[in-house]
Amino acid sequence: MKAGILGLPGSGRRTLFSLLTHAVATGSTREAQLGVLKIPDERLQELSRWHASKSVVPATIQFTLIPGLVKGESKEKLDLPALKVVDVLVHVVRGFEEASVAHPEGSVDPARDIETVELELTIADVSLVERRLERLQADRGKGKKVDPRELAALEPARASLAEGTPLRSVLSDEEQAQLRGYALLTSKPLLLVVNVGEDDIAAEDLVHRLGLERWVKAPKVRLGFVSAKIEAEMAELSLEDAQAFRESLGLSENTVGRIVSAAFELLDMITFYTSEAKESRAWIIPRGTSASAAAGLIHSDIERGFIRAEVVSYDVLKSHGSWSACREKGAMRLEGKDYAIADGDVVIFRFNV
Repeated sequence: MKAGILGLPGSGRRTLFSLLTHAVATGSTREAQLGVLKIPDERLQELSRWHASKSVVPATIQFTLIPGLVKGESKEKLDLPALKVVDVLVHVVRGFEEASVAHPEGSVDPARDIETVELELTIADVSLVERRLERLQADRGKGKKVDPRELAALEPARASLAEGTPLRSVLSDEEQAQLRGYALLTSKPLLLVVNVGEDDIAAEDLVHRLGLERWVKAPKVRLGFVSAKIEAEMAELSLEDAQAFRESLGLSENTVGRIVSAAFELLDMITFYTSEAKESRAWIIPRGTSASAAAGLIHSDIERGFIRAEVVSYDVLKSHGSWSACREKGAMRLEGKDYAIADGDVVIFRFNV
């Protein structure tokens, strides 16, 4: 899974990037920076202990930190290649007051800033769509064959963008599939992370107070609140002290957990596991992925020679204590290639090439 972190200067996006990836943000105003989050996973750790695995490989999310956006200049300066390859956009929005950190607009207004960045992404998409339509129309004028389905998807996309409507809220599944190769930015799922101060992180009326009601139910959008500065300070504490600090603020889960959960929900992704003495590993797949396709994620030969999948859910395996106990008690299932892998499935793929 890949995510792009973006936002206006001074929003705290670099702090969040460092918190998630443990990489030091360079502060470059020109180049994107990459970092990787190894997703904390208690189920994976338990599986590795049960099987005394020599190696433990967690699932990961690659984060791309985009240089701060500048109002009115993103069409020329937005790092489009870096953003096009990500699966989800993480827009860090400033919601904290800090006299020592100037806001480019002169005041803190999360609702305004969200609209500003959405407009910059829309402008980038308009430019791309219009160039492609001009090319298709020129080709058609020269008698070249043009895919009518592509035109049928691009025309309404241009109309929506011209009205300032992000494509994630209007494109049908068919249109999304037709335009997927363009990686249009406003068609990508959006995680809005409002970075607030310590005094506000546990407040219950933030959505209303900050005027963010329209984003709560927006299609393919999730809205969350963090205090990146406080979380960064907690990251320096022991697990026990950090938990006590978090509870004193009224928080049940840390920022990493909340962002991972939101990203999984937005993309409708799940985790399955393979576990044995050699290695225990977590794998991320879209919900509904077939057993044979999941096998292909591990190795193409496993998919090609797929025979069956031996499947036990994590909770069942935990209750019985071992694979052998699951077999003895009939808790292990034999599934075919079309079986849809479920979240928490622990799988042994049988194959022959």
